[in-house]
Amino acid sequence: MATGSGGQGPGRKPAGAGPAVTTAWVVEHTAPAARHPLRRVERPLGEPGPAGLLIEVRACGVCRTDLHLAEGDLPPHRGRCTPGHQIVGRVLRAGRDVRDFVPGDRAGAAWLAGTCGTCRYCRAGRENLCPYSRYTGWDVHGGFAEHAVIDARFAYHLPEGPPDEELAPLLCAGIIGYRALERAELPPGGRLGVYGFGASAHLTTQLAIARGATVHVLTRDAEARRLALELGAASAGGAHDAPPELLDAAILFAPAGDLVPVALEALDRGGTLAVAGIHLTGIPALTYRRHLFQERTLRSVTANTRADGRAYLAEAARHRPVVHVQPYPMSRADDALADLAAGRVTGAAVLTVPARGR
Repeated sequence: MATGSGGQGPGRKPAGAGPAVTTAWVVEHTAPAARHPLRRVERPLGEPGPAGLLIEVRACGVCRTDLHLAEGDLPPHRGRCTPGHQIVGRVLRAGRDVRDFVPGDRAGAAWLAGTCGTCRYCRAGRENLCPYSRYTGWDVHGGFAEHAVIDARFAYHLPEGPPDEELAPLLCAGIIGYRALERAELPPGGRLGVYGFGASAHLTTQLAIARGATVHVLTRDAEARRLALELGAASAGGAHDAPPELLDAAILFAPAGDLVPVALEALDRGGTLAVAGIHLTGIPALTYRRHLFQERTLRSVTANTRADGRAYLAEAARHRPVVHVQPYPMSRADDALADLAAGRVTGAAVLTVPARGR
C-alpha cells in the first residue's frame, strides 16, 4: 500500500506579463490509451465563482470512466477536457458565498459536479438521476492537473491523517461501490458475488465483509484473485466460473456484458445483480426461465448522490479499508491510463503531485 503525500504551490506565472497558469492533461483526441490520447498543456489557473473552490491538487485517482472518455466509449461533453474525478487537494481560494470551506482545508471532489436542484429527481433525493447533472472530468475540468476549480456544494471535507493517494480512490471507486452495494440489496450476513476486481471492487469487498457478508470474487486476473483472498474474500475464481454457493446478490464491476448472464445464473432465488459501470459491452440474449425467473433482478447503478458520498466516507472512516494503490507522478498520467487499459493495474491507480522542491 502506498504511503506519503505531497503538495504543490500556487499557479506559476510565465516569463513576462500574463495570468497565472497551471499544468493539466487534456483529451486531445479520442483514441486507444496505448496511442496516448492525452496531451499535457498549460492554461490559465482559473478563479472560483461565488460558490466555487480553487484547490491545489495533491492526488487524483485514475478511473475506468476516464479511460472510457479518452478512448471514446463515452461521447465527449466538451472539447479538450481534463479528466479525473477522484481529487484530493487543499483549498487555495473560496468564492464569496462559500461558508463550509476556508483556505487550507483538505477537500475532495468526486464524479458528480452539479445538478439543477429543482427537477423532480433532485426534489425526491435522487439527484444522481438529474437530467441536467454535470460531471467532473466530463463537463468540467477534472483533477489530472496541478489545480482544479470545483463547486463547493459538491465537494467533501476530508479527514487529516490518511495519505492523499489513499483517500483519492474513496471518492469514486469507494462511493460508487457503496451505491452498487446498496442497489444490490444484499441481506444481512448474505452471500455476495463480485465480478471484476479493480479499484471499486477491492473497496466494496471490504465494505461488504465489514458488514458481515460472505464475498466470492470472480475475475480473470490471477493477481487480483490473490489480492481478493488477502483482503478477506471467501473464495476467488475465474470470471466465468460458478461460485462455490448460490449468491444472494452480485455486483458486476467489469465492463463486460457477457458476464451478465453468468452472474444472473449464479444468483439464488430472489437475488439481485447490480451493474456498477457507466459503460458495458453488449449483453447476450437472456433466457427468462434460466436468468430472470424466480424473481431475480437485474438493475443498473447511475452515478451517486452527495448523501451516498457522505455516508460512504463516514463508514470508511469506521472500518478503515486497506487501499491498494499503484501511484504514478502526475507527469505520467498517460502511462497510468495505458496501464489501466492493458490490465497492468492491481487495485487503484493514483496520480500524485510532488511537493515543491521535492
